[in-house]
Amino acid sequence: MRSHEVDYQIFGDDLQVVEIELDPKETIVAEAGVMNWMDDGISFEAKMGDGSKPNDSILGKLIGAGKRALTGESIFMTHFTNIGSGKKRVAFAAPYPGKIIPVDLNSLGCDLICQKDSFLCAALGTELSIAFNRKLGAGFFGGEGFILQRLRGDGMAFVHAGGMVVKKELKNQKLRIDTGCIVAFTDGINYDIQKAGGLKSMFFGGEGLFLATLEGTGTVYLQSLPFSRLADRVLQYAPGIVGGSKKDEGSILGGFGNLISGD
Repeated sequence: MRSHEVDYQIFGDDLQVVEIELDPKETIVAEAGVMNWMDDGISFEAKMGDGSKPNDSILGKLIGAGKRALTGESIFMTHFTNIGSGKKRVAFAAPYPGKIIPVDLNSLGCDLICQKDSFLCAALGTELSIAFNRKLGAGFFGGEGFILQRLRGDGMAFVHAGGMVVKKELKNQKLRIDTGCIVAFTDGINYDIQKAGGLKSMFFGGEGLFLATLEGTGTVYLQSLPFSRLADRVLQYAPGIVGGSKKDEGSILGGFGNLISGD
């Protein structure tokens, strides 16, 4: 396996964008709908698959597309290729606030297991497949179900996370994590689900009924703001936003205060 060698630059802080530099005939593969801008001379095409197996049969491509559908992603991926002369650039951004994590799979030396919606783009030659979680507990209560994404190759890949990103190196250790805060971890680390504590803590502690456990030796990427947590908070206040009204956070008067102010 030999992926295309691409250079890159990441811009921004909390709303990041990664700009990929492509030499002539180099290709970057991305999820549908994440491109921001590109130079003239770059062509793009939606294809069924990641392009890591160019000689794959139609049946093989259909099976790969079916696996992607299981993760909730589009069955098509967009391939951006520099068909001009000289270096060209194309930029991609995450669909929600957070960080973009560049991962050199060659230096990593093993596969990277990601949550199913964290993949952004990768150099052509990177294989994007699914990893089934064989443990029933992790499957039913792990937030990501039985299916995680697997990145395999020897080139650059880019994943995105919500909020701040923390990289941890485990050395035969165990880490207990909120199920939504896992972004990715290296192959060889065991992933499981355990109860969050006693019944009182499980139902009233605010941390959910279960916590994820990662155990072993390898690299773990964590995010401070899972998109599901952000979406829940937005939906919590959505009724107060729709229709022009608003909620008064921290006010003991609440709606009565709006009557006094004339709102």
